[in-house]
Amino acid sequence: MNWCAVFVFCCFWVLAEVDGSSRRRLRHDPCDPGVQRRPESLRPDQMTVLINGYSEHRIPLLLSVAAAYSASPVVAAVLVLWGNLGTPPRLLSELSRNLSAASLGAARISLVPQSSGSLNARFLPRPLAIETRAVLVCDDDVEVDAKSVEFAFRVWGSNPDRMVGMFGRSHDMDLARKEWIYTVHPDRYSIVLTKFMLLKTQYLFGYSCGGGVAGARMRRVVDEMSNCEDILMNFVVADEINAGPVLVGAKRVRDYGDPRNDGGSSEDRDEVRDAGLSRRRGEHRKRRGQCIREFHKAMGRMPLRYSYGKMVNSVGEQGLCNKGGQLVLCDQFLD
Repeated sequence: MNWCAVFVFCCFWVLAEVDGSSRRRLRHDPCDPGVQRRPESLRPDQMTVLINGYSEHRIPLLLSVAAAYSASPVVAAVLVLWGNLGTPPRLLSELSRNLSAASLGAARISLVPQSSGSLNARFLPRPLAIETRAVLVCDDDVEVDAKSVEFAFRVWGSNPDRMVGMFGRSHDMDLARKEWIYTVHPDRYSIVLTKFMLLKTQYLFGYSCGGGVAGARMRRVVDEMSNCEDILMNFVVADEINAGPVLVGAKRVRDYGDPRNDGGSSEDRDEVRDAGLSRRRGEHRKRRGQCIREFHKAMGRMPLRYSYGKMVNSVGEQGLCNKGGQLVLCDQFLD
């Protein structure tokens, strides 16, 4: 075979491989309607957990959180969506093995390395991996007790079109500036955060693939701001159903990502930490307020709707009793 023939053969082989790769990508296009599962074919009795992972320093906590979800009877599968593109392959391989070993229940834990660092990737439809009608989108640094997870799933089962969460926030109108802002109200909410966000699987397709030009523009805002994917999902769902989310209470929930968990033994260090937290909060709220304004501008309307109150598993006894020199809830000692 002469060199010319070898060159032609190699070119043909490369083109064939590229064409084959393109076909494979098209075949697994998450927005291809042809690969989406029919809602009636999805399991109603369990949910799929999508944990967002990024920090290599938080891997021990991630393993604990994923294992706890895996042990829940209402969880069918746990997918760890790893968004840190700089993580070495060796560490990813080790993480994958450790996650598989951490599966404490029937729900298998799988590592899914993301092909993009975009926060929008948290909501990609995954028809080949998700077989349930509900997905729980959550962070790798939030621990929720098992009974509260089951309770939240039961609440979603009674409100399957609405989003269910444990962390509520709100939009509002700044009348002085005549602009939308992001805030917290003590008596109402219109946004639930991805720290713990339970929703219908079909909304992943609506977020990632719907909305036309406006939807694409809003997803670009998320990329530009590196923030607000949770707010956008609330926009998408509220626009679909014209209703706000449902907030549920938890018996025990710990958010390790909250800056108020920082250590600091000295009084001076505490003051510096608190001042820094205030500044971060202010800047954080400004950026998220900007997202709300951009989403409103792109959509041409404000779909967010307020909800009131919180669903709780048990009201319980609110009185305090002195037991052994300590004040505890009285109902813990009822005969």
